[in-house]
Amino acid sequence: IDERLIRHVTDRKGHDRRYGIDPTKIREELGWEPETMFSEGIRKTIDWYLENRQWMEHVTSGSYQQYYRSMYAGR
Repeated sequence: IDERLIRHVTDRKGHDRRYGIDPTKIREELGWEPETMFSEGIRKTIDWYLENRQWMEHVTSGSYQQYYRSMYAGR
């Protein structure tokens, strides 16, 4: 990962510094276990965004907001 692409931001007020979860309930009730460890999953996620910049640019451009305004303005 290119460290130059990482941009640190100031935490929001009330922002949790840790998002730890207890997977006991989902494991016991549904038998679900994660297939991908976080360190691998975050790498895959970042790689996907880097490989799909056109999609990302479209989503962050705000053009989709205009589409929804035009489609749903009268509802």
